[in-house]
Amino acid sequence: MVDFKRMDSYGMKDLVQIVALLRAPGGCPWDREQTHQSIRRNMLEEAYEAVEAIDEGNPAHLQEELGDVLLQVVFHAQMAQEEGLFSFDDVVNGVAQKMVYRHPHVFGSVQAEDAQQALDTWEVQKRAEKSQQTVTDALNGVARSLPALIRAEKIQGKAAKAGFDWRDMDPALDKLAEEVEELRRAAHGDGDASEELGDVLFAAVKAGRFLGLDSEQALTQACEKFIARFRTVESLAQGASLSQMSVPQLEQLWRQAKERESRP
Repeated sequence: MVDFKRMDSYGMKDLVQIVALLRAPGGCPWDREQTHQSIRRNMLEEAYEAVEAIDEGNPAHLQEELGDVLLQVVFHAQMAQEEGLFSFDDVVNGVAQKMVYRHPHVFGSVQAEDAQQALDTWEVQKRAEKSQQTVTDALNGVARSLPALIRAEKIQGKAAKAGFDWRDMDPALDKLAEEVEELRRAAHGDGDASEELGDVLFAAVKAGRFLGLDSEQALTQACEKFIARFRTVESLAQGASLSQMSVPQLEQLWRQAKERESRP
């Protein structure tokens, strides 16, 4: 057992101490075995669960999930401190310094009259901070670990700010149709289907940007719609095995399920 006094309420310093004790001799065997790489996925999962809590509009759930995200930050900082790299205080100082530097319109003399000007200032400061000399440097700076749709949207947004974009939506939709046709040809042996599918998705994100849509959210909604409609299909099948049905039968059930959605 480690030397630790239980309390009714804990603060940030207590959390840091708890994680340090978990990693210390006599602490938790599992926690002591972990590395940055071994719990990499945990960071992703906890972040997504926090986003799910936001989408639910559930404050209690959000509070819990934010705590789980914070735990990941403290855990990684503790491992780094053990390696002599940096501490949790260094993490806090770094992000605080960043916030002050990237908000000269708040902590300096730069003017920002609206949210867009504030965002533009943020981008200028960020590029200077990261020594990004070209737009390509900025594109390369978009994290490769992001979900691909989000990464595509951010890359396109940075390119658009440099003037590399269409001026209205129709060319974007035309490009999407063109890429779909190229995918069709590749599917029949004329080209790389994987590459063409990527081009279709990238073009779809571009079209979504012109519509002011979040592609990641749109696809999430499409997934939920598919699940709900599939549930109706199974119900309409009345216990019959879908795998034993013909394609026309399945299409008929799908149409019926879709019709039910449109009813008031």
